[in-house]
Amino acid sequence: MATYVGALDQGTTSNRFIIFDHNGQIIGVDQKEHEQIFPRPGWVEHNPLEIWQTAQDVIRGALAKAGISGSELAAIGITNQRETTVIWDKNTGNPFTNAIVWQCTRTDKICKELTQDQGQNRFRDKTGLPIATYFSGPKIKWILDNVPQARAAADKGEALFGTMETWIIWWLTGGPNNGSHVTDVTTASRTMLMDLNSLQWDEQILQIMGIPRQILPRIVPSSDTRTWGITLKDGPLNAEIPVCGALGDQQAALVGQTCFNVGEAKNTYGTGCFLLLNTGTTPTSSRHGLLTTLGYQVNDQPPVYCLEGSIAITGALVQWLRDNLGLISSAPEIESLAKTVKDNGGAYFVPAFSGLFAPYWRSDARGVIVGLTRYVNKGHIARAVLEATAYQTRDIVEAMNKDSGVELSMLKVDGGMVANELLMQFQSDILDVPVIRPEVSETTALGAAYAAGLAVGFWSGIEELRQNWAEDKTWHPAMSSNIREKYYLEWKKAVDRTFNWVE
Repeated sequence: MATYVGALDQGTTSNRFIIFDHNGQIIGVDQKEHEQIFPRPGWVEHNPLEIWQTAQDVIRGALAKAGISGSELAAIGITNQRETTVIWDKNTGNPFTNAIVWQCTRTDKICKELTQDQGQNRFRDKTGLPIATYFSGPKIKWILDNVPQARAAADKGEALFGTMETWIIWWLTGGPNNGSHVTDVTTASRTMLMDLNSLQWDEQILQIMGIPRQILPRIVPSSDTRTWGITLKDGPLNAEIPVCGALGDQQAALVGQTCFNVGEAKNTYGTGCFLLLNTGTTPTSSRHGLLTTLGYQVNDQPPVYCLEGSIAITGALVQWLRDNLGLISSAPEIESLAKTVKDNGGAYFVPAFSGLFAPYWRSDARGVIVGLTRYVNKGHIARAVLEATAYQTRDIVEAMNKDSGVELSMLKVDGGMVANELLMQFQSDILDVPVIRPEVSETTALGAAYAAGLAVGFWSGIEELRQNWAEDKTWHPAMSSNIREKYYLEWKKAVDRTFNWVE
């Protein structure tokens, strides 16, 4: 009897497989990190074969820890790091080069060329996105322009492009032996190649970028009763299980947080930070630096759209403090170090390591620490690192309030950093709204599980999912308005100092 649903969370720094019961509670989990490859300043890569191997490892590991067999899963859902791009040989499954990660800035020259005629918003009306190094389209073009074998195979119809969920689904359902080559609408909306209204690849943009249509996956709903494929008996699950749910990681968190009503928002604190606001079944265009993106689609129902604010570096800044500076030996230590001081001592840290994403979209920006005096110590630096996440979130909320015309009244939060109570209190203070953490903070994987479970009838519908959501803790603002605005004004001054660093 299938009594559980499994979700693979293919993240920027690790793979996790999480098994959920009918109440949305975790009954088994396994996680493995994968290598971050930095060939040059600003370049970030992953090894796709390593990611496929660790995906198999964590699937087997989670099943073993839960003490169940693969046949007890009703379905598999997948969530992924969205814009990260791989092109591979469809006959062998071998990638032509490492995957280019969403954070990578190597496509800066391509993006500048694309903006020359009609500016950064050239494709925004169709795609909801500005031209930026963040998205997959320019990454595909870079690989085809710089890896001759990839271009030759693409022209012959022997290459396949995918973001990481496409890559994993293809392998899970057979790989070179008729593996399913699909991407869901939410991840497709992050390529800069999909028309937001038709939910199809845009022929004109493909032509401008020189991308052959034949290498692209089929675009499917996030939750699809028409199963894309089944896992192989000799694969990591040792069972034939439907693969029928997929969402980009931030959209998966939106679904996991059950933000199904217009005006509901969530913020996920991971490697980066991503705030999504449900805007309903018609796309809302942004005039304040946000992205218009797909939220989710269930079968052939009208898709639900979102406004999104994307921040490149939040949790990654804590990792940088640990790995590059050695100020802490583990990520959780940052909270106790930051608690050794009562404020930031006047220091602000803007982590524009690969430029600034929303709402600025400045690829010329680079990271700065400002306001340093002899008074500042490592506790102040730790505090400035945490506060950077909260300030960047406020930048997004300010833009979102302007675009949507709706003032944010509360914020649901999830992701690894929500365990940091100092950060959550400061976030509430600087936004002046309550911040709410759910009982199950693994909402990204939960959203992918919900998508797959809905497709096979494991859950009856959205109302049943809502009943699974429960609050764990709420933080309320406790900062005076004059202090709040003083801090935020100083933050904005710090952001200004990052601009025009790269010529």
